[in-house]
Amino acid sequence: MGPSVSFRHLLVPCCRPLWPTHPPAFPLNELSEFSKPLLFAIGAHTAIGQRRKYTAEPYSGHLEEVSSLVSTVEGVTPDMVAAAWLHDTVEDTDVPLSLIETEFGVSIARLVHELTAVSGPNDGDRATRKALDRAHTAAASTAAHTIKAADLISNLRTVEARDPAFAKIYMAEKALLLEVLVRADAGLCCTVRSILQNYHERHAAHRI
Repeated sequence: MGPSVSFRHLLVPCCRPLWPTHPPAFPLNELSEFSKPLLFAIGAHTAIGQRRKYTAEPYSGHLEEVSSLVSTVEGVTPDMVAAAWLHDTVEDTDVPLSLIETEFGVSIARLVHELTAVSGPNDGDRATRKALDRAHTAAASTAAHTIKAADLISNLRTVEARDPAFAKIYMAEKALLLEVLVRADAGLCCTVRSILQNYHERHAAHRI
């Protein structure tokens, strides 16, 4: 997206089913601290036509699941819930981090940055890129670790059923990622660990 991108540009595509001919009439600055990141994130992903891999479901379902999981942890803050909605916006869409900071402030932008992969196609093979991203995650804040754990839960729940061949690689990568989430909420980490353990136990049984 070019420099003319604004919150209103992102709001309209996500809400078009609600008002097919007219953009919202309400003042954008009156949106609540909850609804603004929700609508911004859905708008950004909808604007590029992004859907969930394998299921083709609206990407908003993943964002909602992550934000809902984050909302259950002790000590959760509004910034954490906002960043949960926005966690893939910079990584997956054309929205720059500077726009996140303009619309939501430094604290939320910092969380989104911590949750955004830093590796690129020219950084080596998949294993090398994932190692770079893990190092970036390892240095992140407690809040970012908790959001990342929620993201893992949402992603791990779908990959095995949809792509069993890739699941073997994916599960191994996420087990390594879990090792660096040392500051994440213990309950969410326990859920991630349980999913990974269940996967490995079932596949170990198949090899006997």
